Amino acid sequence: MLVSLLLSRILGLVREMVISGMFGPGADVDAFTLAFSLPDVLFFAIAGGALSSAFIPVFSEYLHTEREREAWHIFSVVTTVMSTVVVLFIVIAWIFAEPMTRLLAQGKGEELMPLIVHMTRILLPAQFAFFIGGLMFGTLYSRQVFAVPGLGPNVYNLGIIFGAAVLGHFFYPGVVGMAWGALAGATVGNLLIPWVVMRKLGSRFTPSFDVRHPGVKKVFILMAPVVLGLSLPGVYDLITRYFGSYYHDGVNSWLRFANQLMQAPLGVFGQSLAIAIFPALAQFYAQQKMDMYRMQLSSTLRTVLYLTLPVCALFFVGAEPIVAALFQHGEFTRTDTLAVAQLLRIFALGIWAWCMHPVLMRGFFAVQSSVVPIVLGTVTTVVFVLLVLALQGSMGYQALPAASSISAVFLATIMMLAVQRKVGKLDLKGIGATFAKSLLGSLLFAGATFGILSTPLGNLEGRGKLVSVLLLFLISVPGAWLYYFVTKWMGMPETKYVARAMDRINRRTRPISQAEAGGD
Repeated sequence: MLVSLLLSRILGLVREMVISGMFGPGADVDAFTLAFSLPDVLFFAIAGGALSSAFIPVFSEYLHTEREREAWHIFSVVTTVMSTVVVLFIVIAWIFAEPMTRLLAQGKGEELMPLIVHMTRILLPAQFAFFIGGLMFGTLYSRQVFAVPGLGPNVYNLGIIFGAAVLGHFFYPGVVGMAWGALAGATVGNLLIPWVVMRKLGSRFTPSFDVRHPGVKKVFILMAPVVLGLSLPGVYDLITRYFGSYYHDGVNSWLRFANQLMQAPLGVFGQSLAIAIFPALAQFYAQQKMDMYRMQLSSTLRTVLYLTLPVCALFFVGAEPIVAALFQHGEFTRTDTLAVAQLLRIFALGIWAWCMHPVLMRGFFAVQSSVVPIVLGTVTTVVFVLLVLALQGSMGYQALPAASSISAVFLATIMMLAVQRKVGKLDLKGIGATFAKSLLGSLLFAGATFGILSTPLGNLEGRGKLVSVLLLFLISVPGAWLYYFVTKWMGMPETKYVARAMDRINRRTRPISQAEAGGD
């Protein structure tokens, strides 16, 4: 799962590199970014983010307690009901796309609105693929099949890249091609591929509206709080785009590029680990093995901190060369680089907390509790909006990433305390020790990386794109080794993961001796 999402984030960065070079930050990319607002509202309004999270623990409960036929009946009913609801909502949103889009992007001028509405209508049908694909991914996760769901975001990114690089030449303006590419990528990656795989695995689907089945009721009860709440992770992008629309052309694009960089470690470390442990947590709860549940959740939170704090340090000290190496070409200027780099530095302060959130969220859903995390997320959303309003007078649009980082830390803290109250004592002492030691190691990592960036080797001006990216990787290697050895010296158990990975690599690359091969 980690490898699949790592590839997805790499393709996501390639996608942003193509967009920045072909179109640059400006009105057209702002319009493309804002065109996702109404589809995102639709996704949130029908609890899209919670659909698979509510479905997986219930499906797993039936699947792992010798009730497989009922498990597939629940899948059939939920799929039938949600398909009907989603199609109805898409049709309504398509008809009223213009007034709804004006409300969501009212900070933009009248001249840009027709383009935003046009691309919004292209993107709306993709929500069907995301909704139903999420359910199919849920059945695959419950059966410990992770590779196919990992293809979804990769195919989606490839669709947008194809739309920008190829279809963009057949539409005016070219960003419309990206909208069609996004629709194609969502349909193939989230709908067609999992459907084919599920058929091969013998999955069963029979259309049904048997909403009285207790398992079906449980799924919708778990989903309900998401529909009624305004949890920050669900509406963060929407709120950011709304406030960003009130600033000059290009600000939404700058926020987009900085946010995409911030999302890279969130996907690789936060979401991948959350998705990977979710079926296990749900199974432990179904079998009432709560000691194993608490141990798994605590160790995963410690792993997230160990992996993400050095990334925060790297993004903070290396923001400018990272942005320049990835995006500064074509229509993306030096001024754009400096603006996006400053936003990235502010985002970097909260990356570790954002990465903890999906793990904690799965911790709640695994025990079939959705009210508490949504209430906490809604409270944090209010805090986020108030912070933006309080800070934007002095910070301008930079108040958005600042409020994001502060809110993320607040949300991770209160969710960790709340989940402990729900499931029993977590290893908070160990989690705190991991944070303190990882933070110390990350400061040394940051110092080493900053020192190298200050040398001629760190000057990436005039170098090719590939050379710049490779140099950035090489520049970070000494600091990464320093981080590993310092944290190993401090006795952090998380270093064993790195040691085991290196040991596996060594076993695969070194020659096999006669004794190992079974010789004399």
